[in-house]
Amino acid sequence: MNNTDQAPDTARFATLTKTIVELAQKHGALAAEAVIVQSRSLDVSVREGQLEEVESSESQDLGLRVLMGKRQAGISSSDLSPAGLDKLAERACAMAKAAPEDPYCGLADAGQLADDQRGFDLFDPDIPSIETLTQNALATEAAALAVDKVSKSGGASSGWSSTAINVFASNGFEVARRKTSHGRSVMVLAEQDGAMERDWAQSTAHWAEDLRSNEDVGQEAGQRTADRLGATKLQSGTMAVLFEPRIARSLLGMFIGAITGPSVARGISFLKDKMGEPVFAPNISIIEDPFRLRGLGSSAIDGEGLARHKRDLVKDGHLTTWLHSLSSARQLGEAPTGHASLSLGGSPGVGTSNVYIAPGDKTPAQLMADMGNGILITDAFGPSFNAGTGDWSVGFAGFAIKNGQKAGAINEMTVAGNLTDMYARLIAGADLEFTSSANTPSLLVEGLSVAGQ
Repeated sequence: MNNTDQAPDTARFATLTKTIVELAQKHGALAAEAVIVQSRSLDVSVREGQLEEVESSESQDLGLRVLMGKRQAGISSSDLSPAGLDKLAERACAMAKAAPEDPYCGLADAGQLADDQRGFDLFDPDIPSIETLTQNALATEAAALAVDKVSKSGGASSGWSSTAINVFASNGFEVARRKTSHGRSVMVLAEQDGAMERDWAQSTAHWAEDLRSNEDVGQEAGQRTADRLGATKLQSGTMAVLFEPRIARSLLGMFIGAITGPSVARGISFLKDKMGEPVFAPNISIIEDPFRLRGLGSSAIDGEGLARHKRDLVKDGHLTTWLHSLSSARQLGEAPTGHASLSLGGSPGVGTSNVYIAPGDKTPAQLMADMGNGILITDAFGPSFNAGTGDWSVGFAGFAIKNGQKAGAINEMTVAGNLTDMYARLIAGADLEFTSSANTPSLLVEGLSVAGQ
């Protein structure tokens, strides 16, 4: 690290967001919201010990949403000139006048807005040089290639990005945020008896010092790849399935999608009638913590200016809340929950902050011992999911579990089930780590349908 990120001109951006809102009001908007996003990034890719690509980008984008009664329209542009701003405001207002009515749209009332500017230490001021990123990518790749039986690289990368966001709305919502992201990843291949296997590893953090080492990431990718050699198919059947954390996150992701207010309001969620009921096994709790220091999803307020809260989405197996923006809360006649996600010129979406399944008290080895025989899933591909019914299937690779121990590698198989039934039988492992904005320990589900030979 040999240079420092220069702070964006936040005062200028704050002025610009206010200006565009005033221009929208001049052109007839009853309410308006402006967002400016400035981003910078630097990424380096290498392959087989050689620099392959260096990519650098910078952008400044403006989004404007205007409301005229129950009509709204959104528009975005990268033209921040005075003439460009006026033209954008005029066009957005013309679009809103022609838009159909939306009875649930509207900004927050001033009394609903939170005054919380906590930052949670998401901004690392140091910018890595191209030389540093190149060295990191090469070292990560070298560590992966050094693993026995790994034959070639699919590429390694190292990157950095910085984002600054300014928001101003006519209801008084105003915020300025900055965050950075550092990452490194590698994918390698191994070949045996004409069959080729591949796997990968990565690390992402707001601060470079929180990344896993190049050697750790590379060795994980190499060992995972080598361990997959000699994979076979098992006989089809019904068996216990243990999901590794990075695969288990998809089970959490589908749950989060199913409890969003818009999905429930449209009746397309398999959990739409389950509020307050036991959805998971009794020992399962799912927690959202927006205030986690350096958390990848941390924020004190949501995209509409409402306060976020630490809460149990699931408590002792019971579903406790939907995830609402103001629009979906109005549609269902419920209180908003602080889950609006910011949109560049469009209507807010719905999103979470830092969500995790609370860990159990058994290690993966102990869960495998309890299983006796079954499978461990370490990679998944080609998922199929019906959001309305909860029916789910996915292709996978992993390992057979025999007599409580990890046995030979397996691949080209499929596992299927219904999430309502799966959640009710879920057992959480003790190996929770916080590596993304949605995290789980290993998850065990008994009695799933597995298709192989």
